[in-house]
Amino acid sequence: MITWLITPLTHEFMQRGLLASTMVGMLCAVIGCYVVLRSMAFLGDALAHAILPGVAIAYLLKGDLMLGALVAAIVVAVGIGFFSRQGAIREDTAIGILFAAALSLGVALISTMKKYSSDLTHILFGNVLEVSMNDLWLAAALSAVVLAAVVLLYKEFLVISFDPVLAATLRLPAEALRVLMLILIALTIVVSLQTVGVGLVAAMLVTPAATAYLLTRRLPAMMVVSAAIGAFSSLVGLYVSYYLNIASGAAIVLTATLVFMLVFLFGPRQGVVWQRWRARRAVTAFDCGEGE
Repeated sequence: MITWLITPLTHEFMQRGLLASTMVGMLCAVIGCYVVLRSMAFLGDALAHAILPGVAIAYLLKGDLMLGALVAAIVVAVGIGFFSRQGAIREDTAIGILFAAALSLGVALISTMKKYSSDLTHILFGNVLEVSMNDLWLAAALSAVVLAAVVLLYKEFLVISFDPVLAATLRLPAEALRVLMLILIALTIVVSLQTVGVGLVAAMLVTPAATAYLLTRRLPAMMVVSAAIGAFSSLVGLYVSYYLNIASGAAIVLTATLVFMLVFLFGPRQGVVWQRWRARRAVTAFDCGEGE
C-alpha cells in the first residue's frame, strides 16, 4: 500500500498535479457552497462555457490562454450582473442569453482553426498532469484572492444570500456584492480549467458542496466539509487516473460523485437507507404498541 501511494510521487508532474488538484478541489468546494445555497448551478456551468471565446481569441493571438479565459469570464460575469440589475429581465434569463452568445462566439472562432493545439484541448477537457510551475503559481494567486474575499466578506455574503430584507436594512451594497460573487465564481472556474476543463468544472463547484449540504446546514461547517470532500476527491481521482490511465478531470469528478451517492444513501442525517430503516422501525414499534 505504501509503495502504491509513494510511486506516483516520484514524478514531478504528479507532485504538481496533486498540489493543483487539491487546491482546485478545495477552492471549488468552498465557493460552491454559495453556488448550491443560492441555486446558481446553471450559472457555474454557463460561466465555464462562456470562457471559450476568450480562450479562442488568446489562441489566435498567440497569447496566454488562461489570461484570455480570465478576461472572458469576468466580462460575462459583469454582463450578467448589468443586464439583470436593470430589472427588465431575470438573472437566469440574462445568464441564458450571455451563455449562448459567448458559447456561440467561441465555437465560431474555434471553427476557423484548421486544427487544435494540445494547449487548447487541455483547456477544454483538462489535464492536471501537465500543470507547469507557472500554472501552479497563477492558480495559487487566484485562489488566495478568492478565499481572502470569501473570508473578509463572509458576513456580507451571508446576509445577501439568506436575508435580502436585512441587507437592505443594513444598507449593504447588495448589487455590488452580487456582482463580486459572480466574479469570484468566474475566477474559480478559470483556476479549475487546467485541472478538470470547461466541461467538468461545474461538477466540482456543485457536487462537493451538495454533499456537504446533506451532512450539515451551518455554512462554516458546510464549507469545511465541502473543502475536505473536494480535496479527497481530487487526490483519489488523480491516483485513479494515474493507475488506470484515464482522464484526470473525469476521474476526479466521478470520485466526487461517488462520495455524493454514498452520503445520499447512507448519510446519518438524510441518507435514504437510514430514513427508510427508521421509518420501518417506527411502523414496527407502532404495530407492536397496538398489539399490546
